Amino acid sequence: MPSNQPPLGALPARFRRQRLLIVGCGDIGQRVLRRLQTGPGAGRMQVLALTSSVARVARLRALGARPLLGNLDAAASLRRLAGLATRVLHLAPPSPLSGQGAGGDPGSGAHRRDPRKEAHRCDRTVALARVLRQRSLPQALVYASTSGVYGDCQGALVPETRRLAPATPRAQRRASAERVLRGLGRAGLRVSLLRIPGIYAADRAADTVQDRLRRAIPVLRPEDDVFTSHIHADDLARACIAALWRGRPQRAYNVSDLTPMKMGDYFDLAADLYGLPRPPRLPRSAAQQQLSPLRLSFMSESRRLDSQRLLRELGLRLLYPGVAEGLAAGRRTDGIADASNRPGATGDLRAGQCG
Repeated sequence: MPSNQPPLGALPARFRRQRLLIVGCGDIGQRVLRRLQTGPGAGRMQVLALTSSVARVARLRALGARPLLGNLDAAASLRRLAGLATRVLHLAPPSPLSGQGAGGDPGSGAHRRDPRKEAHRCDRTVALARVLRQRSLPQALVYASTSGVYGDCQGALVPETRRLAPATPRAQRRASAERVLRGLGRAGLRVSLLRIPGIYAADRAADTVQDRLRRAIPVLRPEDDVFTSHIHADDLARACIAALWRGRPQRAYNVSDLTPMKMGDYFDLAADLYGLPRPPRLPRSAAQQQLSPLRLSFMSESRRLDSQRLLRELGLRLLYPGVAEGLAAGRRTDGIADASNRPGATGDLRAGQCG
C-alpha cells in the first residue's frame, strides 16, 4: 500500500534537516566550515559549498562540505540551487569591473563600458536572488558586504543607521547588492547584511600585515592619516554563523572589533610586535604618486565603526576584541619571537590604539 506521507522535500521547512549553502567558499567560508564541523552541534547540519573551481572540490569535501560546481557568472549552472538550502551564506564578491581583477584595482583596460553603469553592477547577487526565488525561499540569508558603503565619514563613529554614501566602484557594487537582497527580504526571507572592515589573520593566504611590512609599503603621515576598523578572520567567521541563526530580519551589522585606530598606528603596532621595521610615512601628495589606485582608495576614507549591535543582538563575544590580541595570536601561531625586548619596540601592545 503506497504511503500517503509527502516526500521529504515537500515537508514544511521546520521539519527538514537544516542545509546551509555557502556561496563563495574562500578563506572565510572555509573558516566557517571548520567551526561548523568542530563546534557545538557538529555534524547535525548538511553544508553545501558552491565553487567554480574543480581544483577546490577535494579541499571542500575534506572540510565536511558537499561541493557543488557552479558559477555565479553563468546563471544556467545555478538552477540546482533553487529550494536546496534552508540557510544561505553569501560570501562571493561582486563581478569585477571591465578591465579589472577581482580586487577591483583599475588596470590599463579599466572602464571599457560606461563607468557610471559599471560601478553599480551586482550581476552575481542578482543571479543568486533569481534562482532563490524559483522555489521556496530559505529561512535566512547572510551577506558579506563592506563598511565602504558608508563612504568617507571624516573619522566619525558610524552606526548601522547612517545613510549610505559609497564612493568607490567596489563599495557601490556592494551597496547595489544590499538593495537586491533587501528585495528578497520583502518577499519573506530573513536577510542579514554584514558590513565588514579590514580583515586580518596571520594565516590568511595573501596580503597579510607581515607581507605588507616586509615589502615596506608606505602609509600616510599622522596628519594625513585616516581611521580604520578591523576584524580578525576567525571572529568574522563566528559572526557569519551567529547571524545565520540570530540575525534580525532585514538588519545590518557592523562586524568590527572594539579598537578603531589610525591606519599607520595599526601597521606600527604590528611592526613592533613582529619585530619588523615600521612602514615609511608619506604625505598624501606623495602617496598619490607612488601607490596603486586600490591601495589609495583605502586611505581616502576615514571612519570608526560602532559594533554594539553585533555584540548585543547577535550575542557575539569576540575572541580578539582588539588588534593587539589578534596580532599577538598570529605571532604565536607563526612562531615569531617576542619582539617586546627589541630596541625601540613598544612595551605596551596597546600603544597607539584609539578609542
